[in-house]
Amino acid sequence: MLEANVLAARKFNIDTAHIEEVANTARNIAVLGDDLTFIGIREKDRTKHVHRLHPYLGKFIPQLVEVFLQNYFKQGDTILDPFAGSGTTLLEANVLGINSIGVELSPFNVLIQQAKTRKYELTLLTAEIRDALARTIKFSQNAFGGNGTGHLFSAALKLEESKSEYLNTWFAKRALAELLYYRSIIPEYNCADLLKVILSRSARSVRLITHYDLARPKEPIRDTYWCIKHNRYCTPIQEALKYIERYSLDTISRIREFDNVRTSASMEIKQGDARKVKLKKGTRIDGIFTSPPYVGIIDYHDQHRYAYELFDFNRQDELEIGPAAKGQGRIAKAEYTEGIVAVFKNFNRYLKQGAMVFIVANDKYKLYEDIGERCGYELVDVFSRPVLMRTERDENKYFEKIFHFIKR
Repeated sequence: MLEANVLAARKFNIDTAHIEEVANTARNIAVLGDDLTFIGIREKDRTKHVHRLHPYLGKFIPQLVEVFLQNYFKQGDTILDPFAGSGTTLLEANVLGINSIGVELSPFNVLIQQAKTRKYELTLLTAEIRDALARTIKFSQNAFGGNGTGHLFSAALKLEESKSEYLNTWFAKRALAELLYYRSIIPEYNCADLLKVILSRSARSVRLITHYDLARPKEPIRDTYWCIKHNRYCTPIQEALKYIERYSLDTISRIREFDNVRTSASMEIKQGDARKVKLKKGTRIDGIFTSPPYVGIIDYHDQHRYAYELFDFNRQDELEIGPAAKGQGRIAKAEYTEGIVAVFKNFNRYLKQGAMVFIVANDKYKLYEDIGERCGYELVDVFSRPVLMRTERDENKYFEKIFHFIKR
């Protein structure tokens, strides 16, 4: 293991012996120049620039993508991510001068990708975000500032509330009013997609939930509770304004940071079922780097339900591959395998002969060697790495594999 990561592991009381036993970090270093543990990478670097524009459960660390793209691809190549998620592969490819195509089923995930990858005029962007924030501050002061005007909004709020049982249930009235006002002014701005991401990120944080369980809350919390994160009693959040302000300023900073490192390499986004999506005629792809959904772990539409309710996005849960709702039984695994195979076969027509395919997976059911064979890929190598230092409160640490295939 790299010395910097050994030192970091000691600091965080991480069992390096077990990592060495499972992951063979010496071999990772010999082949890739990195042990793939990333223990020494600081949190702010793990979530650098627009990668943290919006939290996303299950995304992989950008440094992992960077290591493989640097080792196996070159500037001017074109790579595909058929499970593009929040856009990590696209962004890392762009910084390295590699063209990329991302395919994604979820319209909300596509919104995140579009907001991250768009080239903005920074002066206009800053002015618009600050203007939307200022208007929301003024609205909140008028409605809830104790100056006697709050009742003027109550009737309008009641009409808005009745449209979504979910929003009424999971948000305090003041927080919801501020979110709905912000939503109402978004169409007036050029950077509407980015404002939607700020709104969604704020909504995620101000739901009536415990401070320590943002990823998988089971039910709204309205009473005081013992907070594991703060080690004291806390109450659910009642207002959204301070989060809108925090994320507005953070978004400006992150967009500027990415603008300093982005290149002219193209980032194309396609929304749809990856088993059926067609790319432009004549598209030729040098390789794939992707992390497919795992079997029965996450319901990808449901984890962002607040956004679907706010923006009235069309949900396509029935098209998800391997959703948690279907479990991890024999039938679920068989359906999952068929779905993953169908995705890669769909894009084989665009892959150059000898194209490299990298698949990051927690393959505890040992499905991917067979999946690769069925897709016409030759297995070249398999790397293993620990998944550590996760940003969500989740003690379930595990090892994942990176399968290196070549198209025959």
